[in-house]
Amino acid sequence: MRILVIDCDSLRPDHLGCYGYHRETSPTIDSLAENGRRFTNYYVSDAPCLPSRTAFFGSRFGIHSGVINHGGVNAELRHRGHRRNTNTSTDGYRSLPTALRDAGHETALISPFPQRHGAWHTVDGFDRWIDTGERGFESADVTYPFAEEWLDDHATEDDWYLHVNFWDPHAPYDTPIEYGYPFEGEPAPEWPDQETLDEQYESYGLHSAREPPVWDDSLPRQPSEIGTREEYVEWIDGYDTGIKYMDDHIEKLLDQLRSAGVFEDTLIVVTADHGENQGELNVYGNHVTADDKTNRIPLIVHGPGVEEDVDGDFHYHLDLPPTLVELAGGEVPDRWDGRSFAESITDGESDGREYLVVGQGALSMMRAVRWDEWILLRTYHDGIRPLDPVELYDLSEDPHETNNLARERPDVVRKGLAMLDQWVSERLMEVVHDRNGANPDHERAPADPLWEVLHEGGPFQGKTGTTWFDKEEYAAELRETGRGVHAERVLEYEGFVPQDVEGYLNGEDVWS
Repeated sequence: MRILVIDCDSLRPDHLGCYGYHRETSPTIDSLAENGRRFTNYYVSDAPCLPSRTAFFGSRFGIHSGVINHGGVNAELRHRGHRRNTNTSTDGYRSLPTALRDAGHETALISPFPQRHGAWHTVDGFDRWIDTGERGFESADVTYPFAEEWLDDHATEDDWYLHVNFWDPHAPYDTPIEYGYPFEGEPAPEWPDQETLDEQYESYGLHSAREPPVWDDSLPRQPSEIGTREEYVEWIDGYDTGIKYMDDHIEKLLDQLRSAGVFEDTLIVVTADHGENQGELNVYGNHVTADDKTNRIPLIVHGPGVEEDVDGDFHYHLDLPPTLVELAGGEVPDRWDGRSFAESITDGESDGREYLVVGQGALSMMRAVRWDEWILLRTYHDGIRPLDPVELYDLSEDPHETNNLARERPDVVRKGLAMLDQWVSERLMEVVHDRNGANPDHERAPADPLWEVLHEGGPFQGKTGTTWFDKEEYAAELRETGRGVHAERVLEYEGFVPQDVEGYLNGEDVWS
């Protein structure tokens, strides 16, 4: 089987036409979805970048692998102890590319990601790793020629797995200026409206409307703040332009497959490592929470034997590796946490999970439970943002997470918290019983890595007293900009969220 995985960094599904977006950002991806299978409740188990791709390539939850952060102890895989062989490709923990290589596939990765995050374990099993060289700041015109060359050499061979990583939707929005402004004059999303922007502008938080992640003040597609609808339109045009530019180059990849006569015989997967908040929870252009917009990602599967339709079941992104291995006729490693949904792809069978628990550990410390129409956010460290210990949103009525229903629906909150507790207990019990992706031989087993990160002082890119953030400087900035009411919370709590959930649900001010 030929497998092409197109991995689009920071791509949220609702900015694609096939997921209902009104702008023509993705005609190529849309065409694959029209004649393929589209998944609407597909979530990364662990966000953002390093935790997500670690979970994907190893098909293991971060609570088992230990990787939930971008730095510190929990940016590294927990070692396997006495079970480790002379290499890491001969036991039940082996990687997705290793499992496909064992099934007879040539494997290749085209991505700067291992270098960007020091994530050498993500290279395990690839016959060839091609570093595109700019640590995630390369545009699609830089990435594409590497994929073009590889396909020129291998497209007509029988069994291969090519994983191509595009970065254009990731901030900074620096699509080559020669590409122009394809959405100039087109209606932008109606939300956030000016009233919402006014509220957000007077609030606070890293990557908020007042302090969006502007990497370079000279970039023409990124305003330095988002206080008006005009500035928001400029901002979101930059994001959408990156998606469209990437989509153009995906079309070039598909044209290569057509020219080689193998397009119809290639399983093509379009997905992402995480989504992107664009105003939700007052976060712009970043992936800092465990909410719907950061953790839900697109999944489109097109190719031979694929049942054309829409799958609305709940799946983790780490469920895709066993699915691909099964479709390729390989053996699924017995130490993976993922569950194959191959029957959904080939026969349209419903085989999703009852609910999902997803996490964030690099820019805040959160876990979320996703079930029915609900998402429950449980925050331990807010990464210097005004987040409450629990928040509840009805995504069917409130897709942008604007109305926290936790105090109105404590019954639903308690149900979600019970599911979260059950999930954590089950994962840690798997460590005790040496099952699935657990690693009981590690000296810190069965410690929950979330609490290890909190013990280190908080998420690597969200804690105070680091090169990333100085609380005194930020408090001074808040006071200078008329937002001094927020300064004391930043100084006193340093991102750590009070854990009096019952008090919060009863309407108490847990911050006082």
